[in-house]
Amino acid sequence: MTLKRRVDFLAHLLKATLRRHHRELIPVFAPHIPDEAVVIDVGAHAGQFSKLFARMAPGGRVYAFEPSAYARSILTRSLAFNRLAHVTVIPMGLSDAPAELILRTPIKAHGGLGFGIAHFGEDGQDARDTMDQVVPLTTLDAFAEQEGLSRLDFLKADVEGWEVNVLKGGLRTLAKHRPALFLEISDASLARAGSKPTDIWDILRPLGYRALKAPEFTPVDGYSGVQDYLFVAG
Repeated sequence: MTLKRRVDFLAHLLKATLRRHHRELIPVFAPHIPDEAVVIDVGAHAGQFSKLFARMAPGGRVYAFEPSAYARSILTRSLAFNRLAHVTVIPMGLSDAPAELILRTPIKAHGGLGFGIAHFGEDGQDARDTMDQVVPLTTLDAFAEQEGLSRLDFLKADVEGWEVNVLKGGLRTLAKHRPALFLEISDASLARAGSKPTDIWDILRPLGYRALKAPEFTPVDGYSGVQDYLFVAG
């Protein structure tokens, strides 16, 4: 690891460990995350959402899926420092089928890693070099069955365009438990994975989900720009 990346790692670690982000979302999430909730954080990154979920559900369980070794090295240390033992880190990604894929982490102009925008699929929009890593993938349905989940209250996915694949691999689980879903949706990122925003609505509408767009969380009938969307069943 270069000196630059060592310095960046320490900065990323301090930020992940000491800062508390997304607290403005607590009132939005609270109706869907009771104290004993089971939450899945797909693309946990450095753990800011996982920390939030763990504090909202002290009697529950958070499963943090993070396939990037770099991000995971920060995530696990942050969780340990904050004594959040009820967060289980899963060193895999979620998709529509079990597989191994190349996870591409962009290298910034100054040599640092853009680990927050690591992605699957070719990125014709970005000419930057990448650090590539072969990572394992499973499906939400397979994981729920293996883990014997008796409930799933909330699922967050920020996976740089792989959201459709995550949903396709969890149809049985979504239909059974009907968790609230918090998804980052970008048409450009989805296109990299061969998907489009309408695919998400086509998957979730038949399951009875309706969408609300951040930051005001107003109801929307479909995609209306790059943003986080909360999907609620019923």
